[in-house]
Amino acid sequence: MASSFGTLFRISTFGESHGVGVGVVIDGCPPRIPLTEADLQAELDRRRPGQSKIVTPRKEDDRAEILSGVVDGQTLGTPIAVLVRNTDQRPSAYTEMATAYRPSHADYTYDAKYGIRAVHGGGRASARETIGRVAAGAIARKVLQHSLPSYQCLAYVRSVKDIEVCAASLENPTSEIIESNIVRTCDPEAAEKMIALIEKVRSNGDSVGGVIECVVKGLPAGLGEPVFDKLEADLAKAMMSLPATKGFEIGSGFSGTQLTGLEHNDLFYMDGENVRTRTNRSGGIQGGITNGEEIIFRVAFKPTATVLKEQATVSNTGEDTTLSARGRHDPCVLPRAVPIVEAMVHLVLVDHLMRHHAQNRLIPESNA
Repeated sequence: MASSFGTLFRISTFGESHGVGVGVVIDGCPPRIPLTEADLQAELDRRRPGQSKIVTPRKEDDRAEILSGVVDGQTLGTPIAVLVRNTDQRPSAYTEMATAYRPSHADYTYDAKYGIRAVHGGGRASARETIGRVAAGAIARKVLQHSLPSYQCLAYVRSVKDIEVCAASLENPTSEIIESNIVRTCDPEAAEKMIALIEKVRSNGDSVGGVIECVVKGLPAGLGEPVFDKLEADLAKAMMSLPATKGFEIGSGFSGTQLTGLEHNDLFYMDGENVRTRTNRSGGIQGGITNGEEIIFRVAFKPTATVLKEQATVSNTGEDTTLSARGRHDPCVLPRAVPIVEAMVHLVLVDHLMRHHAQNRLIPESNA
């Protein structure tokens, strides 16, 4: 159950980093949604390794194979299985990790919980597990766009270490701007500084982290489930389930604590027949339910745990030792994490959209 996510649109990912392959089973996808392997591949290409000079050089094509649930380019409504085979495995790079725990990795905790682990590449703890999420997210986005034609979700790197994008670039981020640079940020000038920093820390055998911001547009008011399944709570769980995440905030976030209630409140007004708010410090969600404004949230990613410098650690027999990591690793996870963040948004929102329809479309809509 720990590898499954969602209620009505439910996914289960499988596979290890250096096993035969990784993938996902999607249960609950509506029928007659146009879908091809090319739809999945476009998103997997944004996530795959080896795509630029600032990410891991591991060479994987990450080719998606749809094994079930789709016929003649349309979903059947039955479970969809997607497989991506691993082709560039190098288990020899992980020999020392069989006995020495990598600092800030899941090696020790997996041993503590299971008494056994997949040593090569970290197994299920590897970010390679997110391939299944991205493939499923691509399907979820198709369903959302089918029901909500104006739906749009854009994530981008807001900061790398202490380098932040300028305020003006946040006013109208576009996918064209974000995808025009290898950092996937909305500020081309900041991108050059970020690239230089990532290359510098990589040459020193080190790593850096940062923040990804996400903006969601085109949602109606009313999505979300009180009390325990508030939409922001499910988004937070989705984001914090991703590898290397250390923080989540929505709307004004922590900065909102510096304001008074009068300063922070989003005042309502009528825009024709639509209820709107003059500010959006709530981040598009109030009481756990969308209010029709843009959803805006941020996710903090720590520096990549694998660094190519000798570090103190302990062995699985309880002895002090040292470890110098080998292998191919991202000096900064953020550029490849952008499509993963978007995928998790799609999965949360399609599930809540289906739950909303299941509960509320059986009776006439309220006039409120």
